[in-house]
Amino acid sequence: MAAAARFFIRGAPLKLPLSGVGTGAQSSFEATLLKLSPSSNSRTKTQRRHAAHFTFQPDPVPTQYGPTQKMNLFQSVTSALDNTLASDPTAVIFGEDVAFGGVFRCTVGLRDKYGKDRVFNTPLCEQGIVGFGIGAAVAGATAIAEIQFADYIYPAFDQIVNEAAKYRYRSGNLFDCGNLTIRAPWGCVGHGSLYHSQSPEAFFAHCPGIKVVIPRSPVQAKGLLLACIADQNPCIFFEPKILYRAAVEQVPVEPYTIPLSQAEILQEGSDVTLVAWGTQIHVMREVANMAQEKLGVSCELIDLQTILPWDTETVCKSVVKTGRLLISHEAPITGGFAAEISSTVQEECFLNLEAPISRVCGYDTPFPHIFEPFYIPDKWKCFEAIKKMINY
Repeated sequence: MAAAARFFIRGAPLKLPLSGVGTGAQSSFEATLLKLSPSSNSRTKTQRRHAAHFTFQPDPVPTQYGPTQKMNLFQSVTSALDNTLASDPTAVIFGEDVAFGGVFRCTVGLRDKYGKDRVFNTPLCEQGIVGFGIGAAVAGATAIAEIQFADYIYPAFDQIVNEAAKYRYRSGNLFDCGNLTIRAPWGCVGHGSLYHSQSPEAFFAHCPGIKVVIPRSPVQAKGLLLACIADQNPCIFFEPKILYRAAVEQVPVEPYTIPLSQAEILQEGSDVTLVAWGTQIHVMREVANMAQEKLGVSCELIDLQTILPWDTETVCKSVVKTGRLLISHEAPITGGFAAEISSTVQEECFLNLEAPISRVCGYDTPFPHIFEPFYIPDKWKCFEAIKKMINY
């Protein structure tokens, strides 16, 4: 049924109308929430409610990498893949619909440019996609596999965790599939609901032998993706789908890499450390500005970038300086990667903490559709967490 559903929506915009949703009986609580929502009846208001819950702020132009071109995030991913295919004759890109550009157009034009033997479609079978990628990488190819949505990576879980991550170890380093990179659109998009909004990075953070990377912007997306492709370990590269078109920056045209497993301090501060990754970085930028303007609180903002292995040193040094830590991600709070960060900081920086570590995350429920604004860890929830820590 899942395959049929994906086939049905393929090639169509993900945006789903609210009409016809929830036609059954509603509880009074649900009715109250709908009444409170400013977007119940008109298409215009619905679109406004489903607008991005953040404001994208471009990074400075990275002139050290040479000439740049204005790109959004999906174009920067396309540029990275183009650079790889042009420079590496063994590189192949495959997945559901990639020959036509994919749902988000990240591979558009590449088949025409490099041929059907290097950019090609696969059946609707995630375990088959990753299994083929493992075999291709072991045979010496640079394999770049696309899972159409991160929500559908679970059928390939066994191939990733029990095969790709362990291949080097089971063979005593005689063989490996380090040339495998798995790409997948990730995170909420404003209207994705249960099966197109999930953030599954924590599932893979428990698995030694792979790397998990999530960019925040077009510049980061290209540099980190090229770093994943060049890395000699299997990598999972999650691309925040809401940023595909919302984020626009000047991106270097030539290939470049950004080091993996190195967090980046985006804003220096002295009172609170804010840690996030992907889309949530842009929420935290707004939170940092609000905290400064309304509370006089100086926030240090850190983009983790690589989830596994993550940069414990940068985060812990920051917490030693500020004495407070707020971590935010879209995934459910229980077992989310914020818990790992919180545990490590508690062990390493206990005597430096001025307040309990705070986690502002998604709820322990399936990702909702019309109630998404209540689920998302937005700037107001994060701002309240900062106020509580400061007043502790």
